[in-house]
Amino acid sequence: MANVDLTELQPDWIKSTRSALCVIDVQNDFASPTGLLGQFGLDMDVVQPAIENIKKLVATARQHGVAVIFVGLKTTEQDDSPAWQEWMTRQGRDAKAESAICRAKTSGMDFYGAVPQEGDSVIYKTRYSAFFKTQLDDLLQQKQLDTIVFCGVTTECCVESSVRDAFHLDYQAIVVSDGCAAYETALHDASLRAMAINFALLSDTQSILKHWQSK
Repeated sequence: MANVDLTELQPDWIKSTRSALCVIDVQNDFASPTGLLGQFGLDMDVVQPAIENIKKLVATARQHGVAVIFVGLKTTEQDDSPAWQEWMTRQGRDAKAESAICRAKTSGMDFYGAVPQEGDSVIYKTRYSAFFKTQLDDLLQQKQLDTIVFCGVTTECCVESSVRDAFHLDYQAIVVSDGCAAYETALHDASLRAMAINFALLSDTQSILKHWQSK
């Protein structure tokens, strides 16, 4: 599914007065080779190009007055999902071990690569979607922002879940295709295609940077 040249369609769609850059789950346990999923044997090299692009997106957004919102997973035993744990068990996976991902007060939940700075917003979630029982919707409403530029990991899970909910809440969603990543390329590509067909526009890092830098 092809990326969209935003400047050819409607250049004000991602202007700073109406849009936010939302960075999803770029945390040690999801992105660092030494994080929990890296320790489980997942190849973290595949997500590094997206993280480099996210760093560029965050820096440029800050320079040009675009709201930057970091969304991260923070888990506790009290907030663990019984449905998720049962689903993991039914697949023969170790629910107890994987429940430790991004545990509160551990380095696993720390942001990786691009990290929040003064002026950024930080929101923590307990499920896949950035909107589920969080303050994200209220924050966007307070800032009077109606368009969200999404990047982060993983494409097919927390990014797509957040994009779907954004659309359900009547936000315009733009997904930076090379600013997202999954641990399997096929999943990344399939998720982008599904989002583009149903509820999001796809763009790329250079197009977004070019637009913000021209303002």
